[in-house]
Amino acid sequence: MASSTNAIRRSRRNAAGVPSPWQMFFSGFLKHPVMVGSIIPSSDRLIAKMLGPVDWANTKLFVEYGPGVGTFCRPILEKMAPDAMLIAIDTNPDFIRYLDHTITDPRFVAVHGSAADVERIVAEHGHEAADYVLSGLPFSTLPDGVGPQIAAATQRVLRPGGAFLVYQFSPRVRDFIAPHFERIDHDMEWWNVPPAQLYWGWKD
Repeated sequence: MASSTNAIRRSRRNAAGVPSPWQMFFSGFLKHPVMVGSIIPSSDRLIAKMLGPVDWANTKLFVEYGPGVGTFCRPILEKMAPDAMLIAIDTNPDFIRYLDHTITDPRFVAVHGSAADVERIVAEHGHEAADYVLSGLPFSTLPDGVGPQIAAATQRVLRPGGAFLVYQFSPRVRDFIAPHFERIDHDMEWWNVPPAQLYWGWKD
């Protein structure tokens, strides 16, 4: 457990010459506002509420879409078991390079690619299914057809009993996940800028 703790501590240190998370996030928003979706990273309250239902003791693979500067990655790594894996998938190569520089935890893998290819990515990293998939992607502004494709692929890659965790600023995201998840829990996090819609789509 000590090696895991040391790895987490190393993950919090910025490499020399690497911008701060706020600088990186703001730069990413300016370059790709449609894909980033917000100019401000998620709040601690949103993170805690979103991850609240996760059964960490039985989590071997956690996948995140659109990790940005790793706002969720670090809390996830702190809670994961020593033998678990976190795969973060992002289409922005700047974010992937930043994560590779700043998170050195051996349980973490940053992948430059599309969330629509999650099944292939999971298989390439030696897993048959994911326990949980987290997404902050702005579904309503993705290119036509991409949102439904991601939602369908996510449902397929999850193990029975797993969940698709989605935080979004528009309630329209439910339209994308409802066709693939019969049981969906919903909540709001008002102490976020802007206030966020939280959804948990369960694969029963």
